[in-house]
Amino acid sequence: MPLVRIELFPGRSHAQKMEIAEAITRVLEETAGISPTATTVMFSEVAPSDWVVAGKPLGVLKD
Repeated sequence: MPLVRIELFPGRSHAQKMEIAEAITRVLEETAGISPTATTVMFSEVAPSDWVVAGKPLGVLKD
């Protein structure tokens, strides 16, 4: 039973998340033969201030 976790910034609609989940489920079925009923997709929204790269929140990083 695959569990696919997707962490992203807030802002996607429920409909967009459902489209992503359906696409991932379809790909797992087509490429790995996994039944759609066995696939779980979980979304976690993380604020940019809580997403840290190189010790700095993404909102603070500059090139």
